[in-house]
Amino acid sequence: MKTIATRLCTAAAGLLLGQAAFAANYTFRIEPANPQERLQEIYAPLMTYLAKTTGQQFTIVPVRNYHFYWRDLQAGAKTDFAFDEAHFTAYRIQNGKFEPLVRTAEAESYTLVSNIDLGKKGADGLVGHGIISMPAPSLGYALLAEFYPNPVMQPDILSTATSWRDAVDRVFGGEADAAIIPTALKDQYPNLAPVKTSRQYAGQCISASPDVPADVKDKVRDALLKLDTDADASKLLFELGVSKFVAATAKDYDGADAALKPFITPASK
Repeated sequence: MKTIATRLCTAAAGLLLGQAAFAANYTFRIEPANPQERLQEIYAPLMTYLAKTTGQQFTIVPVRNYHFYWRDLQAGAKTDFAFDEAHFTAYRIQNGKFEPLVRTAEAESYTLVSNIDLGKKGADGLVGHGIISMPAPSLGYALLAEFYPNPVMQPDILSTATSWRDAVDRVFGGEADAAIIPTALKDQYPNLAPVKTSRQYAGQCISASPDVPADVKDKVRDALLKLDTDADASKLLFELGVSKFVAATAKDYDGADAALKPFITPASK
Protein backbone atom coordinates (compact mmCIF):
# COMPACT_ATOMS: atom_id res chain seq x y z
CA MET A 1 0.00 0.00 0.00
CA LYS A 2 2.82 2.39 0.88
CA THR A 3 4.39 1.72 -2.50
CA ILE A 4 1.14 2.52 -4.34
CA ALA A 5 0.59 5.68 -2.27
CA THR A 6 4.16 6.78 -2.86
CA ARG A 7 3.77 6.28 -6.59
CA LEU A 8 0.51 8.25 -6.64
CA CYS A 9 2.11 11.13 -4.73
CA THR A 10 5.09 11.12 -7.04
CA ALA A 11 2.84 11.13 -10.11
CA ALA A 12 0.74 14.01 -8.73
CA ALA A 13 3.84 16.02 -7.90
CA GLY A 14 5.21 15.40 -11.35
CA LEU A 15 1.95 16.57 -12.93
CA LEU A 16 1.99 19.80 -10.92
CA LEU A 17 5.61 20.45 -11.79
CA GLY A 18 4.86 19.77 -15.41
CA GLN A 19 2.01 22.25 -15.39
CA ALA A 20 4.18 24.90 -13.71
CA ALA A 21 6.96 24.33 -16.21
CA PHE A 22 4.49 24.62 -19.09
CA ALA A 23 3.19 28.04 -17.95
CA ALA A 24 5.22 30.73 -19.66
CA ASN A 25 5.97 34.09 -18.06
CA TYR A 26 5.00 37.03 -20.26
CA THR A 27 6.15 40.62 -19.81
CA PHE A 28 3.46 43.28 -19.56
CA ARG A 29 4.34 46.95 -20.15
CA ILE A 30 1.88 49.60 -19.01
CA GLU A 31 2.44 53.26 -19.78
CA PRO A 32 3.43 55.16 -16.62
CA ALA A 33 0.35 57.30 -16.02
CA ASN A 34 0.91 56.65 -12.30
CA PRO A 35 4.00 56.31 -10.08
CA GLN A 36 5.56 52.84 -10.22
CA GLU A 37 4.25 51.61 -6.85
CA ARG A 38 0.75 52.88 -7.57
CA LEU A 39 0.79 51.35 -11.04
CA GLN A 40 1.75 47.96 -9.58
CA GLU A 41 -1.08 48.30 -7.06
CA ILE A 42 -3.64 49.18 -9.72
CA TYR A 43 -2.75 46.43 -12.19
CA ALA A 44 -1.76 43.54 -9.90
CA PRO A 45 -5.37 42.25 -9.86
CA LEU A 46 -5.34 42.18 -13.66
CA MET A 47 -2.16 40.09 -13.73
CA THR A 48 -3.71 37.70 -11.18
CA TYR A 49 -6.92 37.46 -13.18
CA LEU A 50 -5.08 36.71 -16.43
CA ALA A 51 -2.95 34.05 -14.72
CA LYS A 52 -6.06 32.42 -13.30
CA THR A 53 -7.99 32.44 -16.58
CA THR A 54 -5.20 31.60 -19.04
CA GLY A 55 -2.85 29.35 -17.07
CA GLN A 56 0.10 31.62 -17.95
CA GLN A 57 2.11 34.05 -15.83
CA PHE A 58 2.32 37.81 -16.43
CA THR A 59 4.86 40.21 -14.98
CA ILE A 60 4.58 44.00 -15.08
CA VAL A 61 7.76 45.70 -16.26
CA PRO A 62 7.90 48.95 -14.26
CA VAL A 63 9.23 52.10 -15.90
CA ARG A 64 10.07 55.31 -14.06
CA ASN A 65 8.41 57.81 -16.38
CA TYR A 66 7.32 58.57 -19.94
CA HIS A 67 10.84 59.44 -21.07
CA PHE A 68 12.12 55.95 -20.27
CA TYR A 69 8.93 54.30 -21.53
CA TRP A 70 9.28 56.01 -24.90
CA ARG A 71 13.01 55.27 -25.04
CA ASP A 72 12.36 51.56 -24.46
CA LEU A 73 9.53 51.51 -26.99
CA GLN A 74 11.69 53.03 -29.72
CA ALA A 75 14.54 50.66 -28.86
CA GLY A 76 12.28 47.61 -29.18
CA ALA A 77 12.70 46.51 -25.56
CA LYS A 78 11.35 43.05 -24.76
CA THR A 79 7.57 43.34 -24.53
CA ASP A 80 4.98 40.59 -24.82
CA PHE A 81 1.88 42.58 -23.94
CA ALA A 82 1.32 46.32 -23.62
CA PHE A 83 -1.46 48.54 -22.32
CA ASP A 84 -1.19 51.90 -24.05
CA GLU A 85 -3.07 54.93 -25.17
CA ALA A 86 -3.82 55.35 -28.86
CA HIS A 87 -0.56 56.97 -30.03
CA PHE A 88 1.68 54.31 -28.46
CA THR A 89 -0.63 51.53 -29.66
CA ALA A 90 -0.45 52.82 -33.23
CA TYR A 91 3.35 53.03 -33.00
CA ARG A 92 3.58 49.43 -31.80
CA ILE A 93 1.29 48.28 -34.62
CA GLN A 94 3.25 50.13 -37.28
CA ASN A 95 6.77 49.49 -36.03
CA GLY A 96 6.56 46.30 -33.98
CA LYS A 97 3.76 44.43 -35.76
CA PHE A 98 1.81 44.24 -32.51
CA GLU A 99 -1.74 42.92 -32.65
CA PRO A 100 -4.43 44.93 -30.83
CA LEU A 101 -6.54 42.57 -28.72
CA VAL A 102 -9.01 44.70 -26.77
CA ARG A 103 -9.60 48.36 -25.99
CA THR A 104 -11.58 50.26 -23.43
CA ALA A 105 -15.15 50.75 -24.63
CA GLU A 106 -15.04 54.50 -24.13
CA ALA A 107 -13.21 56.73 -26.59
CA GLU A 108 -10.68 59.09 -25.03
CA SER A 109 -9.75 62.72 -25.40
CA TYR A 110 -8.02 65.38 -23.30
CA THR A 111 -9.38 68.63 -21.94
CA LEU A 112 -7.55 71.75 -20.86
CA VAL A 113 -9.08 72.94 -17.57
CA SER A 114 -8.51 76.08 -15.54
CA ASN A 115 -10.12 78.15 -12.82
CA ILE A 116 -13.45 79.66 -13.76
CA ASP A 117 -12.18 83.21 -14.42
CA LEU A 118 -9.25 82.24 -16.66
CA GLY A 119 -11.27 79.52 -18.33
CA LYS A 120 -13.67 82.12 -19.73
CA LYS A 121 -10.81 83.63 -21.76
CA GLY A 122 -10.25 80.50 -23.82
CA ALA A 123 -6.96 78.80 -24.69
CA ASP A 124 -5.35 82.06 -25.79
CA GLY A 125 -6.07 83.49 -22.36
CA LEU A 126 -3.59 80.98 -20.92
CA VAL A 127 -0.64 82.13 -23.03
CA GLY A 128 2.16 82.94 -20.59
CA HIS A 129 0.43 81.06 -17.77
CA GLY A 130 1.59 77.79 -16.22
CA ILE A 131 -0.16 74.62 -17.41
CA ILE A 132 0.53 71.34 -15.62
CA SER A 133 0.88 68.12 -17.62
CA MET A 134 2.44 64.71 -17.37
CA PRO A 135 5.78 64.53 -19.21
CA ALA A 136 6.26 64.07 -22.95
CA PRO A 137 5.37 62.10 -24.89
CA SER A 138 2.21 61.32 -22.94
CA LEU A 139 -0.85 61.81 -25.11
CA GLY A 140 -2.00 64.70 -22.94
CA TYR A 141 1.30 66.54 -23.38
CA ALA A 142 1.31 65.94 -27.14
CA LEU A 143 -2.23 67.26 -27.53
CA LEU A 144 -1.55 70.26 -25.31
CA ALA A 145 1.39 71.18 -27.56
CA GLU A 146 -0.95 70.99 -30.56
CA PHE A 147 -3.26 73.53 -28.90
CA TYR A 148 -0.45 76.11 -29.19
CA PRO A 149 1.14 75.88 -32.66
CA ASN A 150 2.35 79.50 -32.66
CA PRO A 151 5.90 79.54 -31.22
CA VAL A 152 5.51 83.11 -29.94
CA MET A 153 2.15 82.44 -28.26
CA GLN A 154 3.02 79.74 -25.76
CA PRO A 155 2.00 78.87 -22.21
CA ASP A 156 4.55 77.72 -19.66
CA ILE A 157 4.11 73.92 -19.83
CA LEU A 158 5.14 72.32 -16.54
CA SER A 159 5.54 68.58 -17.19
CA THR A 160 5.96 67.65 -13.54
CA ALA A 161 2.72 65.82 -12.71
CA THR A 162 3.09 62.21 -11.53
CA SER A 163 -0.48 61.35 -12.54
CA TRP A 164 -3.39 63.17 -14.17
CA ARG A 165 -5.07 63.60 -10.79
CA ASP A 166 -1.83 65.00 -9.45
CA ALA A 167 -2.00 67.61 -12.22
CA VAL A 168 -5.34 68.82 -10.87
CA ASP A 169 -4.05 68.79 -7.30
CA ARG A 170 -1.18 71.04 -8.36
CA VAL A 171 -3.60 73.54 -9.87
CA PHE A 172 -5.54 73.59 -6.60
CA GLY A 173 -2.22 73.98 -4.79
CA GLY A 174 -1.39 77.11 -6.77
CA GLU A 175 1.55 75.66 -8.73
CA ALA A 176 -0.13 76.46 -12.06
CA ASP A 177 -3.23 78.11 -13.49
CA ALA A 178 -4.41 75.19 -15.63
CA ALA A 179 -3.93 71.50 -16.39
CA ILE A 180 -4.44 69.10 -19.26
CA ILE A 181 -6.32 65.99 -18.11
CA PRO A 182 -8.32 63.09 -19.60
CA THR A 183 -11.76 64.40 -20.47
CA ALA A 184 -13.31 61.61 -18.41
CA LEU A 185 -11.85 63.26 -15.29
CA LYS A 186 -13.10 66.79 -15.84
CA ASP A 187 -16.64 66.17 -14.56
CA GLN A 188 -15.17 65.18 -11.21
CA TYR A 189 -13.92 68.75 -10.76
CA PRO A 190 -16.90 71.10 -11.23
CA ASN A 191 -14.90 74.04 -9.83
CA LEU A 192 -12.57 73.89 -12.85
CA ALA A 193 -13.71 75.25 -16.20
CA PRO A 194 -13.14 73.28 -19.41
CA VAL A 195 -11.19 75.48 -21.82
CA LYS A 196 -10.57 73.29 -24.85
CA THR A 197 -11.04 69.59 -25.66
CA SER A 198 -8.95 67.59 -28.12
CA ARG A 199 -10.19 65.29 -30.85
CA GLN A 200 -11.20 61.79 -29.80
CA TYR A 201 -9.12 58.63 -30.06
CA ALA A 202 -10.01 54.98 -29.66
CA GLY A 203 -9.70 53.85 -26.05
CA GLN A 204 -6.61 52.47 -24.34
CA CYS A 205 -5.56 49.22 -25.92
CA ILE A 206 -3.99 45.96 -24.79
CA SER A 207 -1.86 44.66 -27.64
CA ALA A 208 0.37 41.63 -28.09
CA SER A 209 3.76 41.08 -29.65
CA PRO A 210 4.00 38.89 -32.76
CA ASP A 211 6.22 36.60 -30.66
CA VAL A 212 3.29 35.59 -28.42
CA PRO A 213 1.67 32.31 -29.56
CA ALA A 214 -1.75 32.72 -31.19
CA ASP A 215 -3.48 30.49 -28.65
CA VAL A 216 -2.17 32.60 -25.77
CA LYS A 217 -3.36 35.79 -27.49
CA ASP A 218 -6.80 34.23 -27.90
CA LYS A 219 -6.96 33.26 -24.24
CA VAL A 220 -5.92 36.73 -23.10
CA ARG A 221 -8.43 38.40 -25.45
CA ASP A 222 -11.27 36.15 -24.29
CA ALA A 223 -10.41 36.71 -20.63
CA LEU A 224 -10.32 40.49 -21.04
CA LEU A 225 -13.63 40.58 -22.86
CA LYS A 226 -15.15 38.88 -19.79
CA LEU A 227 -13.29 41.02 -17.25
CA ASP A 228 -16.37 43.01 -16.25
CA THR A 229 -17.99 39.80 -14.99
CA ASP A 230 -15.20 39.09 -12.44
CA ALA A 231 -15.91 40.87 -9.14
CA ASP A 232 -12.27 41.34 -8.11
CA ALA A 233 -10.65 42.03 -11.47
CA SER A 234 -13.42 44.41 -12.55
CA LYS A 235 -12.26 46.85 -9.86
CA LEU A 236 -9.57 47.78 -12.39
CA LEU A 237 -12.28 49.03 -14.73
CA PHE A 238 -13.60 51.30 -11.99
CA GLU A 239 -10.07 52.58 -11.37
CA LEU A 240 -9.71 53.39 -15.07
CA GLY A 241 -13.16 54.94 -15.27
CA VAL A 242 -14.32 52.61 -18.05
CA SER A 243 -17.19 50.17 -18.31
CA LYS A 244 -15.57 47.23 -20.08
CA PHE A 245 -13.12 46.04 -22.72
CA VAL A 246 -14.27 45.47 -26.30
CA ALA A 247 -12.54 43.87 -29.28
CA ALA A 248 -9.94 46.10 -30.96
CA THR A 249 -8.61 46.27 -34.51
CA ALA A 250 -5.60 47.95 -36.09
CA LYS A 251 -7.96 50.23 -38.03
CA ASP A 252 -9.14 51.74 -34.72
CA TYR A 253 -5.68 53.32 -34.34
CA ASP A 254 -4.91 54.40 -37.91
CA GLY A 255 -2.92 57.63 -37.83
CA ALA A 256 -2.85 57.98 -34.05
CA ASP A 257 0.94 57.71 -34.02
CA ALA A 258 1.10 61.11 -35.74
CA ALA A 259 0.97 62.60 -32.23
CA LEU A 260 4.43 61.10 -31.63
CA LYS A 261 6.19 62.64 -34.65
CA PRO A 262 7.66 65.60 -32.71
CA PHE A 263 9.24 63.16 -30.25
CA ILE A 264 10.76 60.57 -32.60
CA THR A 265 14.54 60.59 -32.42
CA PRO A 266 16.46 60.50 -35.74
CA ALA A 267 17.90 57.04 -35.07
CA SER A 268 14.41 55.55 -34.72
CA LYS A 269 12.82 57.16 -37.80
